[in-house]
Amino acid sequence: MEKQVIEIGGEAVGVVVPDQDRLKFVAVKYHVWDLDSKRFNSADEVRAAIRKLMSDPSAAGPRATVRDLTAA
Repeated sequence: MEKQVIEIGGEAVGVVVPDQDRLKFVAVKYHVWDLDSKRFNSADEVRAAIRKLMSDPSAAGPRATVRDLTAA
């Protein structure tokens, strides 16, 4: 396994790098940040997770907002 750029719609959104027997996703675009550092079995599995996240953002879980971070 080698590192591989992951593109969605012609835009690079991250890379996968070998991590033990799997691939670790490193996000480079904010809209896929929820998948950063997650491990996958293949680049196709990463792309499927990105498509799912983009079609249903709640699938990745809650995100902190600027309001959450400044309301202290």
